[in-house]
Amino acid sequence: MKTGSLFPKLRGSVFLAGTWFRNPVAILFCLLAAACASPSPSEQTLLLYAASQDVYRQGRFSEAAKMLAGETDFVPGLVLRGKSEYLGGSLDAAGKTLERALALKPHDTEAALFLARVSRESGNTKEAEKLAEKILGDHPRDIRALRFAAELARERGAPGEAVSAALLDRAVEASAESALVFLDRARLRWSGGNCPGALEDLRRARALLSQDSPVMRAVEILESIISEVSS
Repeated sequence: MKTGSLFPKLRGSVFLAGTWFRNPVAILFCLLAAACASPSPSEQTLLLYAASQDVYRQGRFSEAAKMLAGETDFVPGLVLRGKSEYLGGSLDAAGKTLERALALKPHDTEAALFLARVSRESGNTKEAEKLAEKILGDHPRDIRALRFAAELARERGAPGEAVSAALLDRAVEASAESALVFLDRARLRWSGGNCPGALEDLRRARALLSQDSPVMRAVEILESIISEVSS
């Protein structure tokens, strides 16, 4: 979707109504409605989705799945429900839910990745590999898909070790790029006076880097500067 096509609609509805910064549900509504191919979700659906996200983040997966049990058409809700069912141990239910999400939105990376995990744990390694290949076909530098594909290759034993190593090399490169994004945002946040946000981004950058990475030195320098200025 072109960015320019989204904002005129937002200006004519949420922005001019003066609720853009004050109403999180309005923000969620506009962003998700713009991203989904299905009809725009109702405010009730979005409220339920937001509430179930909070429950999911707290690790209450079975509860989150139950909250979304009636969802059949809202793709983000289906994906969250499928993830909750998977993490709650209901593999069969998760598989059906994620398949429904992919039927509505075939290139949803999150749905495909979790369905691949369901397939793997259900013993269907071939389907898991097929789904991983599909994700990497659409997003060749997706770190989670690269790691997952590397795990599948490694499970094949010696014949898959070279493939696994190559996939992990690609994941390391992609991780460094992601770390640079966090570093760039940390600089922007720090210059804007948001020191806690900058430090959080630097922490996340660290998690993606090896200790000998050149990017790690830049992260450490900025952390040192922020700590010195803040003390």
